[in-house]
Amino acid sequence: MAKIVSLSEAVAENVRDGDTVAMEGFTHLIPYAAGHEVIRQGKKDLFLIRMTPDILYDQLIGVGAARGMKFSWGGNPGVGSLHRFRDAVENQWPRPLEIEEHSHAAMANAYEAGAANLPFAMLRGYIGADLPKVNPNIKNVTCPFTGEVLAAVPAIRPDVTIIHALRADRKGNVLLEGIVGVQKEAVLAARRSIITVEEIVEELNPPSPNSVVLPTWAVTSVVLVPGGAFPSYAQGYYARSNAFYIAWDEIARDRGSFQAWIKENVMEARPEDFAKYAKKHAA
Repeated sequence: MAKIVSLSEAVAENVRDGDTVAMEGFTHLIPYAAGHEVIRQGKKDLFLIRMTPDILYDQLIGVGAARGMKFSWGGNPGVGSLHRFRDAVENQWPRPLEIEEHSHAAMANAYEAGAANLPFAMLRGYIGADLPKVNPNIKNVTCPFTGEVLAAVPAIRPDVTIIHALRADRKGNVLLEGIVGVQKEAVLAARRSIITVEEIVEELNPPSPNSVVLPTWAVTSVVLVPGGAFPSYAQGYYARSNAFYIAWDEIARDRGSFQAWIKENVMEARPEDFAKYAKKHAA
């Protein structure tokens, strides 16, 4: 059964040095507050997983928290490169970074396989692509029934998955709606999970056809962090801050300006600081 705890408790109990960590959220509901707590607690040697690593993973890589990353597409959406990610790959600063690149389809299937406790995922993919030449974790298997050759990738089974959601009830059941990405599969595939939420309510009452409810038995820790997805958005709560994504390009280009931003906005900040963004940028 999920426990409702503080963010510092959730990260201290569930994220361990050397862990494989997935932080998911496809444009919507990116768990920035939780990621910042991971940085504040000095977690290190993490192997990061994310379908579309953007600013949050740029921050984790830039502070030296990551030893490697499995991903499909990495960039600052609508703006350009992730400069801290690029610096780590090209110049090994602040440390070398192992990378394993896949397609979106492969990542999604690998999460689903992990959630089903299967060893690998199969898909019709990578046809004519060069990724299999540089990624030894992309294999081929032959269907025993039809003889069709299919791509195969290892299942994703994180030590811990971290997501942001809209609401949880007091029993620890969690509601997502809107663009839900692979959050459900990522949580079900993980050994442990942390879910930050905008609200804790008496009843979830899912209002829309695409609502996803993660049951309390599938969740380790629930944390109340209003605004915890900022500068991404939370449907019905606040809009995406496009201005911040644009500003990040200049902040992250220079190592010094990046470190100064981290010091002021992460190391000297608190999870409660995110609530002001939710109010200021309410949709």
